[in-house]
Amino acid sequence: MDVSVRAWLLAQLGPTTDTSDLDARYARLTSARAVANEVLAERRAKLLAEPLQMTVNGVATIDQSNNLAGLERQIASMEDATAPDEPNGGDNLVIAPLESTHRRRHHSPWRR
Repeated sequence: MDVSVRAWLLAQLGPTTDTSDLDARYARLTSARAVANEVLAERRAKLLAEPLQMTVNGVATIDQSNNLAGLERQIASMEDATAPDEPNGGDNLVIAPLESTHRRRHHSPWRR
């Protein structure tokens, strides 16, 4: 995995994600997008394995439903993301035609 792929994965998954785990997954899956999708799917499954909401009367309420919704939005947004190891990923060279501009000489009344 090169530096741009690792940086992209950390941007998608968070800076505290274990990079040795990402390296192992990338070696197995050979795609940054596949690695990100797998990690996000595991995070989603972990949230779903536990109760999304728990209340201890008069003490505390824990609600993970917003975290699940955010994670599902992140998974959906991966469809539009282009990883640096995909065709057209990373830096792209854009070529645009240049057109000549015709300059007209302006005669200024102040210029002699």
